[in-house]
Amino acid sequence: MAHDPSQTVGQEGVSTSAARLEAVAGPLEGRTFPLAEDELSIGREPSNQISLLDSLVSRRHCLILRNDQGFLIRDLDSRNSTFVNNVPVKERSLADGDQIRIGKSVLVFQGLPREPAGENASVELDSVPTPGGATVILRKQDAIYLQPARLNALGATEHTVRDLTVLLNFSKSLNSVHGLAALQQKALEAVLEISPADRAAILLTEEGTEGFTSVMGWDRRLGKSQSIQVSQTILNQVIKENLAVLCNDVPGDETFREAESLLEPQVRAVLAVPLEVQDKILGVLYLDARVQEADLHDSNSHDTSWPSAHFDAALLQLVTALGNVAALAIENASHLERLGDENRRLQQELNIEHSMVGESQRMREVYQFVSRVAARESTVLIQGESGTGKELVARAIHSNSARANRPFVAINCAAIVDTLLESELFGHEKGAFTGAVGQKKGKLEMAEGGTVFLDEIGELAAPLQAKLLRVLQEREFERVGGTRPIKLDVRLITATNVDLNEASRNGKFRQDLYYRLNVVSLEIPPLRDRAEDIPLLAAFFTARYSERVKRRVAGISPKARACLLRYPWPGNVRELENAIERAVVLGSTELILPEDLPDSILEETAAAGEPVTALHDGIREAKKKLIEQAIEQADGNYTEAAGILGVHPNHLFRLIRTLNLTPKRQRRA
Repeated sequence: MAHDPSQTVGQEGVSTSAARLEAVAGPLEGRTFPLAEDELSIGREPSNQISLLDSLVSRRHCLILRNDQGFLIRDLDSRNSTFVNNVPVKERSLADGDQIRIGKSVLVFQGLPREPAGENASVELDSVPTPGGATVILRKQDAIYLQPARLNALGATEHTVRDLTVLLNFSKSLNSVHGLAALQQKALEAVLEISPADRAAILLTEEGTEGFTSVMGWDRRLGKSQSIQVSQTILNQVIKENLAVLCNDVPGDETFREAESLLEPQVRAVLAVPLEVQDKILGVLYLDARVQEADLHDSNSHDTSWPSAHFDAALLQLVTALGNVAALAIENASHLERLGDENRRLQQELNIEHSMVGESQRMREVYQFVSRVAARESTVLIQGESGTGKELVARAIHSNSARANRPFVAINCAAIVDTLLESELFGHEKGAFTGAVGQKKGKLEMAEGGTVFLDEIGELAAPLQAKLLRVLQEREFERVGGTRPIKLDVRLITATNVDLNEASRNGKFRQDLYYRLNVVSLEIPPLRDRAEDIPLLAAFFTARYSERVKRRVAGISPKARACLLRYPWPGNVRELENAIERAVVLGSTELILPEDLPDSILEETAAAGEPVTALHDGIREAKKKLIEQAIEQADGNYTEAAGILGVHPNHLFRLIRTLNLTPKRQRRA
């Protein structure tokens, strides 16, 4: 007997080509793209494997590449960046569930097979012709329990009342369980209770994928079934044509003569109905019944009747309605599981190794430093200009250390006056000074077992430097006004934007404390030294503030990006963040334009000889004339000229520099 299985779904319940991209937002929403090749391109051009008709998408935007470890995504210098989990990236390895945002589209990477709803269930499909005369087909418009008008016309007969009671009880039973697998099991058990079937199965499919993503079977005698044999043609007909199928004489139907998967287990009757929700087919509810022993013993019998396992038209109507109820419950359970997966992914995202953005070589060195020192207990000194992200590095060290579950306490030594800083750090006893009405724990004590981050440590007053040195040496301290030493177990991370080595040589900072703090040190690069990270940071801040102020800003225009790249960013990442926030708040288009950026950034672009906007060029020329006239009126005295213009002399000097002015020399006093 010929046997032609067209597809086998194994124990995992998924097809072997599991890696794929699922579009959950954008013009291709609902589409699924298998990652069968070693390279997949995404962009606006039709030549890409995934073509996104979106003005925010570059012609060739990014690539998905397969390597020995899995898959990675590589941005192709796109205009509006490629985001993975809301972080702009140049190149990043992909993990299961990662969300890739490209313009208005969001694609979810599915790199691992989904867990099946049933354990060890497999389905074997035979390709056979459509069944013949013994088959009953029920279309949706003929299903009485899905058409209220038809049901009303029938009236409340004993039969319909019984079926409606079954439907009500079935719905209640599904509502009593939680989880997709438990729900499917409950549905199968309930279907077997109201039918003469020997086995039942739920086979779930998914749009854009081949085969079934989930299979669960149930045997009346054995419980959970290890193997389900069904006709592929029947399943295809149920799914593609959205109709229910019943056949009561599989052995006697010539069309099943080649269906080895049905004949070997001696299946006699088959019933299959679609699982449909809002015109969307989720899969198939399948039932079958086997030839009974009495029929097997009577080998000469040609009687194909089988009263004890007969699937009649009434049962087909009822199971069709049951399938409709089960489909809604399955869709809701699947949605809840997707929400749970998304929640877990977001929780993991909140606990990522670091929250810094940047893929330049200088930043990779920072990440490597964090990975090396995080597991150690050494004191760390982080140096760098203001706004470079020193606290982010400190938090990354803490979150990757053994103290990650303990407190992280940050203190800015320059933001608290010296008279209060001591109490803030060490705490105080009741009555230690005027206003100390009770005992108060200090920040050091509150961080017990965790990490203390002292920012701007160079601003710490000399007396406090001495007390901090004792803490580092003795690992104990006393509260202000206290006499009892308190043991302390914290890791200390400090940061400064001044040269502590130079300050220690000049006597402005205790040299012995400097040596204690400078056990392991790191220099954070200024933004001007890692200009390749500017587009990533700008895209990241654009997405953050777009969501925060509830105004859709999809990206940054090429001219605005050029302005950002030319500016030296003396305020580093903090200044860039403020500039982007301003642009998002004040802008009025879907893209950030040059005119949305601060004047200081535009001036730098104009100083480089690059045109910005006609309006800005006109304002620039007007500024030049006003300054030249004021200096000429003041006879070359810049201080007097500043007074005439109503600005501080320092501001005037800055304007002269950024406008590339060469006015008359200042006259001598």
